[in-house]
Amino acid sequence: MKNMIKRIAALTLALILLTVPAAVLADTGYTYNYDYWEETQYSPDAYAVRTTITYKELGLDKKFEDATSIFVRGNLLYICDTANNRIIEVEENNGIYTVKRIIDSFTGDTEVLTLSNPQDVFVSEEGEFYICDNGNGRVVKLTNDLEYVISFTQPDDVLFDANVSFLPTRLIVDDAGRVYLVAQHVNKGLIKYEADGTFTGFIGATPVTYSWYQYIWKTYLMTKEQRAQTQNFVPTEYDNIALDKDGFMYVVTTHVDENDLMSDQAMPIRKLNALGNDILIKNGNYPPIGDIEWSDDAGYSGSSKMIDVTVLDNDTYFALDQTRCRIFGYDNQGHLLFAFGGNGNRDGYFRDPVSLEHMGRDLLVLDKKAGQITVFTPTEFGAGIFSAIEAYQIGDYDGSADIWQDVLALNGNYDLAYIGIGRALLRQDKYKEAMYYFKVKNDVDNYAKAFKLYRKEWVEDHIAILFGGALVLMLVPLMIGRFKRLRWEVARYEEDRRSIRH
Repeated sequence: MKNMIKRIAALTLALILLTVPAAVLADTGYTYNYDYWEETQYSPDAYAVRTTITYKELGLDKKFEDATSIFVRGNLLYICDTANNRIIEVEENNGIYTVKRIIDSFTGDTEVLTLSNPQDVFVSEEGEFYICDNGNGRVVKLTNDLEYVISFTQPDDVLFDANVSFLPTRLIVDDAGRVYLVAQHVNKGLIKYEADGTFTGFIGATPVTYSWYQYIWKTYLMTKEQRAQTQNFVPTEYDNIALDKDGFMYVVTTHVDENDLMSDQAMPIRKLNALGNDILIKNGNYPPIGDIEWSDDAGYSGSSKMIDVTVLDNDTYFALDQTRCRIFGYDNQGHLLFAFGGNGNRDGYFRDPVSLEHMGRDLLVLDKKAGQITVFTPTEFGAGIFSAIEAYQIGDYDGSADIWQDVLALNGNYDLAYIGIGRALLRQDKYKEAMYYFKVKNDVDNYAKAFKLYRKEWVEDHIAILFGGALVLMLVPLMIGRFKRLRWEVARYEEDRRSIRH
């Protein structure tokens, strides 16, 4: 009996030891940031895998084939199962994902029409569908009952080559029903349509990107024949587009010159206003470009290539890197909050990530090669960062500072917690205390702002003393001069009296 107990105990211990590494791996990701000196700072995970969604979990009859995009509206997830010519509508309820319907056809004016190679979908708040029906060279607008409304096709305009296929790949729709498209072989910006399908031009044309040495070579060193044989420098194409809660468009492009990234000439992530101008705030120590240093390790080379972007309601935005399969999160000031992910088969890693969305604070990543969607949810550390940011946005500066202190307890090296506390103190007119936190993390701009306000406050508080001191400094010389003159007059008077006596 004792031997039996010993064997059971040994078996139990062995099972425990075997499960420990797996548990550790499940809870450990690869999360990092960069400090002021551009050194990598590892941190606790800001996001953890909540679940993965595959065709099996959804009870579908066939797996996702070359799925290219996902879209979220409320608690509904839409998956563009491109090679299967369908869009899958999925409902989320308490972490459970259930297929509501499969959209592969719609009712036309006289017949049922089918989708061909759908690349992207946008669903309005009213439930209307806008689908990049790529194989049919159009965008179709449908009612929520899948009845045809209108098509957005290649414009009959000299700006478009009639011999080149019209291949829409990504889109968004604003509150007025205006459609903005990304299309293959179009490098003039986003294609803009009015709600009635009228083409009204381009918006947000990306600036021409070429290196100074390319410019010098072409302008001064090449012969006329060589210049004639080379292509003109042309703007690059956008890869993806997203809409924030305020109606601003975020766009990303992978077509950048690595030499222009740190100088902020490449601008792989942009926020466009109604005029198409980039208004993305960049107050960080370096531009929002993903990794700020890169090598050829592990078979990957080059800089981060941003292929998608999504914006949370708290104005933090996340970009998906195609090069090393990572996700980069930024606040609305352009500070890198954290980066995580990577290439691999583990949970939280990807083989070919192609689309990024959010549902509340959760992030969803579509992996085309793996044929699955990974759902990430914030950890205590990540949720603390968001809560501190949101408290600051609504004017709860005391609360924001307190939450940032909690974040520091989880990660004492987190630069943005110090800066966040400093900004909260600055809003509370605690300038001297704010200066300390800015100085600790080398936030020169905010330190200068706090110092200027502190100096002004100090002068105002000591104005009486300063005025009194200035008055004394003015009066003392006068009094000394007066005293000297009085002494001189007394001395002269005494001298005159002595001379009269004699």
